[in-house]
Amino acid sequence: MPTDRTTRIANIIEKRQPLARRLEEVEANLKLLASALHNLEGHRDRLVLQVDDLEVRGRLKEINFTPIQSDIRDEISALGKLRSRFSRNTLNIGVVGRAGQGKSRLLQSLSGLSTDEIPSGDRSHCTGVRSTVHHNPDVETYGEVWFHSERSFLDEVITPYYEKLNLGSRPFTLENFAHNPLPPLPNQFSGKAEFGAMYEHLRRYHTNFDKYRDLLKQPSPYQISKHQIREYVAQDTPDCQRIYFNYLAVREAKIVCRFPREDVGQVALIDMPGLGDTGLGDAERLMAILGQDVDIVLFVRMPRPPRDFWADVDVKLYDTARAALIDLPIHLWSFMVLNQTSASSSIGDNSVYCEDLVNTRGTSHINVVECITASCVDVEEANKKVLDRVLDYLMMNITALDQQYAAACQDRLIHLHDAVAIELQKAKVALGQATQRDGSFPLFVKLFNKLWNDLTVGLEGLLRDLRWQRDVQDADFKAQVDAALQACRDDTGIPSLEEIKIRRDSEGSYNIAYNKYLHEVRAYLSQHFLSLDDGLKRSLDNIKSQVADVLIEQGNLGSLTGTRGTEFLKTIENVLPEDLTRLKLGFHILSTFELSYRGLIQHRIRRHLDRLTPDETPIQLSQNPSAQEILVSLQTLQAEAVYECGGALEEFLCEPSQAAYAIVEEFVDRILRAEGVKDDWQVFLQEIRSDIWANEFEILGEHSRLRREWLTSVDNAISANQPELIRFLP
Repeated sequence: MPTDRTTRIANIIEKRQPLARRLEEVEANLKLLASALHNLEGHRDRLVLQVDDLEVRGRLKEINFTPIQSDIRDEISALGKLRSRFSRNTLNIGVVGRAGQGKSRLLQSLSGLSTDEIPSGDRSHCTGVRSTVHHNPDVETYGEVWFHSERSFLDEVITPYYEKLNLGSRPFTLENFAHNPLPPLPNQFSGKAEFGAMYEHLRRYHTNFDKYRDLLKQPSPYQISKHQIREYVAQDTPDCQRIYFNYLAVREAKIVCRFPREDVGQVALIDMPGLGDTGLGDAERLMAILGQDVDIVLFVRMPRPPRDFWADVDVKLYDTARAALIDLPIHLWSFMVLNQTSASSSIGDNSVYCEDLVNTRGTSHINVVECITASCVDVEEANKKVLDRVLDYLMMNITALDQQYAAACQDRLIHLHDAVAIELQKAKVALGQATQRDGSFPLFVKLFNKLWNDLTVGLEGLLRDLRWQRDVQDADFKAQVDAALQACRDDTGIPSLEEIKIRRDSEGSYNIAYNKYLHEVRAYLSQHFLSLDDGLKRSLDNIKSQVADVLIEQGNLGSLTGTRGTEFLKTIENVLPEDLTRLKLGFHILSTFELSYRGLIQHRIRRHLDRLTPDETPIQLSQNPSAQEILVSLQTLQAEAVYECGGALEEFLCEPSQAAYAIVEEFVDRILRAEGVKDDWQVFLQEIRSDIWANEFEILGEHSRLRREWLTSVDNAISANQPELIRFLP
């Protein structure tokens, strides 16, 4: 039975999942923003070479997206860590410490595993691989390992040694690394113990390459038994013989087992290799794991006689962990475990030294939630003093810690949005405002007045024709109605006599068969009328095309786009500036107007199909029905329904003409007759005058095109920088 603790931990994990999904969306939006800014920056660089105006070029050069792009990359990385935290199905406790402090002993006590699965020893570094230990009360212990690929092995493991030790060109293939001797350690590092130890680390990879090279080609994850775990995660055997080399090819491992305390719930322990073994990248890997995979961290320290104190290595380890997650102070999610030894241990009773470190912790600025003194080898003490205390703290505080962590990320994204908005505003005005203060304005006024008169005459003439025709049957719609009615007559869906007889035997009754056939024939009949949508659409598209033709021919707008008909209207709507609301509304009303069978006619047709409904049908079967009677009844009812539907549809044949007149009149009202709309036309056409009258404004044409293309790029970036796209908290 699940305990209260198990349930509470499960609830915490479940509540994290929706936020993880939203974070994934915000990450994707940030990448789109980065792409839009990159495109805008490239456009800016090209534009600088094209414009002659020195002031404009100066304003373009002032636009700087470089620091913003760097911030976006940082935030994408930070969101990835946060998303990984909220996506996990466990609460993770990371155990960190230098080699020989009792870290592995503590993990053994908490997990119930032995030194065969979690290596420990007193004389050297034992653990070679980062391992995650999962609690699962329903399985026998087993392991999974993930191996390096050839590329990750060379890039993440070998290359850092070549760069740090100045060994020259790094190997680009496994064969190159294996078959060529290692470059000698440069003289500048001669006699320096740290660099010499690093070189020996690299030599271990090189000398023993044949012992693990085949694993680099193994698929991952690779499942292993309990008894194989040490062979893949340890550097040596339990008796300290250094004969294991598999760990050199392993990227990480997972161990699934049953913890001694089964009420811990969905909890995992992360075992880091002991630090201080001069392995390159240890600190970086520690930071990556703590920042992304750990909810709480346990520092393990074993005070040793004759006296002990907080050393520089302790402070350095603490500072490394603190830097792993800048959005959540380390003192809110870390504990210090002082490993207390007994008199019978190899170093004797260290209680007094534990007490000394507790008392002096503040002077070393190692701030944690709590400093716990406990024996790491005592299973009961480790679970009660350490695990229980940590889990209780997690349950009480993890939601608040998550909120604090997420809020810090959200705040930075808001500041990032504001910074981007400032640069984009600079970009929007970089080419200056469009102005009419030039020598071409008198010519524009003359051309505009002629266009206005031509457009007015054209649209008023079209509207007059539509008014005369509004009570005339629409030819397209009538043709579709005739086709639908003929389809009803030709394709009735009525069964044959033989089919009726088979159905009677299947149903066991002519009456049951008849009632079901009524439903089926009605459904079959009604589907033919769905095609009326096509006729209505053709009718309306024809009207929209007539309006578009006037705008293209009399309004001279055809040069703005190659689209025609309905698409032309949509394109002009999109081209119109947002501030010309009256003009934009008129195009929106017309381009989005639709007629549909289901909205206009269907409800009036359906009542004529009632005779094909069992409870409403006027023809009931006799007491001794036959297949022939059913056939005749269905044919009669279907024919009557088609006849009545035809009569009803006759009344609607003028509807498309009337709707066409109404919507075009509304369109003309909006774009020609509304107060102030002529001014909107003048503003719009002044901006694009070189496109409308290319010959008359040839000199301005190029400038207008450059300006329009630039503003389009800016608007794309502005659309990608909307606040709602980077918000993941309510």
